[in-house]
Amino acid sequence: MLHDRLLVEVDKDAGERTSSGGIVIPATAAMGSARRLAWSRVVACGPQARTVQTGDRVLYDPVDKAEVEIHGETYVVMRERDVHGVAADRLGASDTGLYL
Repeated sequence: MLHDRLLVEVDKDAGERTSSGGIVIPATAAMGSARRLAWSRVVACGPQARTVQTGDRVLYDPVDKAEVEIHGETYVVMRERDVHGVAADRLGASDTGLYL
């Protein structure tokens, strides 16, 4: 990856959701005017990425992101500035590990 670009894996289960009542909501269901953000795991990051490391989970808006297929797997390429939140396992027990 170059500069501040991130390569994140697309969650295969992100299509369907289940409500708290157990109703399956398909990926094609419209949410009105609200946009739904997605969590994905970072597979690779460029040398100028400052806050995100490989293995972190990031929260981002999947609309208008570039998808690429590598060895049959689908990934998303984005800039670090397009990340809304980071969940990192590398932080100590005193920190929450989630920055929004």
